[in-house]
Amino acid sequence: MKKLFIAAILFVSGSTALMAQSELAFGIKGGVNFANFTGDGGDGFDDDNARTSFNIGALVEIPVTERFAIQPEVFYSGQGFDLVQRDDEQDTEFQLNYINVPVLAKLYLVKGLYVEAGPQIGFLVDSQLDGPNGSVDIDEDNFNDIDFGGAVGLGYKFDGGLYLNGRYTQGFSDVYDNGDNVDTDALDAKNGVFSASIGFIFN
Repeated sequence: MKKLFIAAILFVSGSTALMAQSELAFGIKGGVNFANFTGDGGDGFDDDNARTSFNIGALVEIPVTERFAIQPEVFYSGQGFDLVQRDDEQDTEFQLNYINVPVLAKLYLVKGLYVEAGPQIGFLVDSQLDGPNGSVDIDEDNFNDIDFGGAVGLGYKFDGGLYLNGRYTQGFSDVYDNGDNVDTDALDAKNGVFSASIGFIFN
């Protein structure tokens, strides 16, 4: 996994080097995730069972025109879904955690207000079943190491660099590995994540 993380960093670094002539703006971000699986596996996945987790990372905003920019990011993202929800105790969570690398096209509609969209690649970091009695590691061979997806979002950047962002990311790849011992037709599942983040771009 360390090699995948290094590859993600190099990917973002390479993207910025290709457009070094632009005025780059580096930033940081963090926020909350509401993650679930989408698909028809088993009895299907209920949106009420979304796992609540967090995201944290860094970004580079690369201006192309006054209103258009390219924004590669690298961030840690807690994903998965809740197997069991309890009112008075800790939920039992199916946890899949990723290092995600989206490359977004960012269009400012008016001053500060922008929309964004673009592809994303995710690298699986760890997989666990977490509940009131502690955490148990799940064999990562059961899951695909790479997750391809697409993201769309809306945000507002204030004067000074502070910004707010809401985003939905839909995975295109199956979560489960297509191995000999796994019936992926019965376990059709893809990542789906709503995220709300706050960040700062150093202009």
